[in-house]
Amino acid sequence: MAAVVTDQFRLSNASNFVDSVTNASNSYYVYLGSCNPTSPSVGFGRTSDFNTNVPSPTDNLQYSGFYKKNILFGKKVNSANIRRVIRKVTWVANNRYDMYRHDYSIENPTPNSNSTRLYDSNYYVMNSDFRVYVCIDNGSSGSNPKGNNSQDEPTFTNLAPSAAGTSGDGYVWKYLFSVSPSDIIKFDSTEYIVVPNDWATSTDTQISDVREAGDSEVQSNQIKKVYIDDAGSGYSAGTVDILGDGSGGRVSITVDSAGAITGTTVTAGGKGYTFGVVDLGSLQPSGSIPNPAKLIPIIPPSRGHGFDVYTELGTDKVLIYARFDSSTKDFPVDTQFAQVGIIKNPQELSSTSVFTQSHFSSLFAVKLADDFTGTPTIGGEITQTRTDGNIAKGYVASYDSETKVLKYFQDRSLYFGNEKDQTDYDTVTTGSTIYDFESSSSTITPFSGSINTTYTGSSVTVGSKVVDLGVTFTNGLASPEINKKTGDLIYIDNRPTVVRDIRQKEDVKIILEF
Repeated sequence: MAAVVTDQFRLSNASNFVDSVTNASNSYYVYLGSCNPTSPSVGFGRTSDFNTNVPSPTDNLQYSGFYKKNILFGKKVNSANIRRVIRKVTWVANNRYDMYRHDYSIENPTPNSNSTRLYDSNYYVMNSDFRVYVCIDNGSSGSNPKGNNSQDEPTFTNLAPSAAGTSGDGYVWKYLFSVSPSDIIKFDSTEYIVVPNDWATSTDTQISDVREAGDSEVQSNQIKKVYIDDAGSGYSAGTVDILGDGSGGRVSITVDSAGAITGTTVTAGGKGYTFGVVDLGSLQPSGSIPNPAKLIPIIPPSRGHGFDVYTELGTDKVLIYARFDSSTKDFPVDTQFAQVGIIKNPQELSSTSVFTQSHFSSLFAVKLADDFTGTPTIGGEITQTRTDGNIAKGYVASYDSETKVLKYFQDRSLYFGNEKDQTDYDTVTTGSTIYDFESSSSTITPFSGSINTTYTGSSVTVGSKVVDLGVTFTNGLASPEINKKTGDLIYIDNRPTVVRDIRQKEDVKIILEF
């Protein structure tokens, strides 16, 4: 049985994802994680050559739990930080662009880019002022299928399709939108153009004017172009109807001395068309038609050009943006990471409620006493011999010498034998039992110094300034803000280790293709 997953399915999935992210009942977070991908315990989820031969993430429930344990911190995605995007096609003088057509396929590929679908062709451009236009006409015809080179850069913002200049290059462009300065700052890249959110409901006049002008149910201006595939001969000039399943379309025909059709001008675009046929009956030569013409009305997407730019431009990709800087202690600047991901709906630590704050720390933390000495190694192992004689284990994620806060995490590799898997070993009874660090005078090795068991709070005074620690401590200990066993990992990206620094910011841009 022959079947195809359609372009519209992909566009729908992209739109559904944007709607899910911006739905107040959901919480999506971009996270950074995996601060020690190469050591100290090479084995499950870690490789000695991780940074030179980055492994692809493993997509199963076992690794999902491992990745969640290694999350360091996350930042919430909101409507301001998610956009649909399209391939970047920049207008360049003397380039040839495809015109918009509704009938590109394997049997009818695009003439210039030889694409088998509209959305892979270069039928739209962004100009030097970040304005986006769709190509209604490139001067092509059946006798000149590739069209002309574009000479005039489109710069206008008029609502009607227009030529861009006076060169006579044959191009007609339709202005769609301008990328806003704020979107340029956050989302611009060498590969993608940002498309505005909420096109169908936006009250921004730059959007609503284009959308409403493209609504042929109101404006009766759906069809903009009738393509001359075969000029024929023996015809008369005149204005005729466009037949089909719509109504109101009319086109003016010009001919040369032999009656070959030389031009078509749509005088009324009509509405409701999904196909059209030009009624040349009144212009035909008397008797038989020895050399019939072939005119193809080009059917715009939806109700008309500009009414639904997501369908018109094929927005099956979504870009998510997040910035991690030094604005909160939840994002320690002395750590490192080798994984970027997206997690949906993690729960609060001690309840089943979805975590909703703007950012989270998923690390345990200890407030060390003033007698603490040593320089913790990021990613290195730490232990504490508890008062009951059992040993708590963790990996260092951050140490702030100013506040004396050490942050750590505990993943599964701490509780396996030398094989780093479920192979039996002689100390499994104690070695594979997970113990929490406790508030006691016991030192944390391999360092010297104890936990500040008298400290309870979420800020400290250093010199003359009050420092917000980002999490709340009780007797020197703080827990993650999320339950690390919850939430759905919907995107995982391994990469060579990135070392953070107070002088840098990490701008994360994730492209999801549906």
